[in-house]
Amino acid sequence: MDPRVKPEDDKLVVVRWGVGVMVETVIMYRPVGTAELRLIEDGGFKAYPPRLPDQPIFYPVLNEGYARQIAKDWNSRLNDDKVGFVTRFAVAKDTADKYQPEIVGGKEHEEIWVPAEELEAFNAAIIGKIEVIAKYAEDQLVWEENNA
Repeated sequence: MDPRVKPEDDKLVVVRWGVGVMVETVIMYRPVGTAELRLIEDGGFKAYPPRLPDQPIFYPVLNEGYARQIAKDWNSRLNDDKVGFVTRFAVAKDTADKYQPEIVGGKEHEEIWVPAEELEAFNAAIIGKIEVIAKYAEDQLVWEENNA
């Protein structure tokens, strides 16, 4: 295993160096629809868009499998365009640690709940760019990142 990557409490923690500063990060995922992805793209893949008035929390998930499940079973079935994406990002560990993981079903359904009014500060703790790693359409995987 790469010495810069270490498992911690079932979360992937990555040590990143930049401008002489070490920052521990936690890898998280977020299933999104086409409209949210456009807003992420418009922002240079650096932040998630503000929540809508009827969305009091932002909920990134802590494992890729759960993010894929939501993108496939929810976004690609219920969104108007029947498309869902999985995004991946790294956030500073000290910021991630401010939020208690929540189990919302089975033990693999783990997410954190960031109040909408804290999203701007959470976004500021994202290290690097938000990546799109998979696309689902009408309940089918149509594209995924090549991990080879």
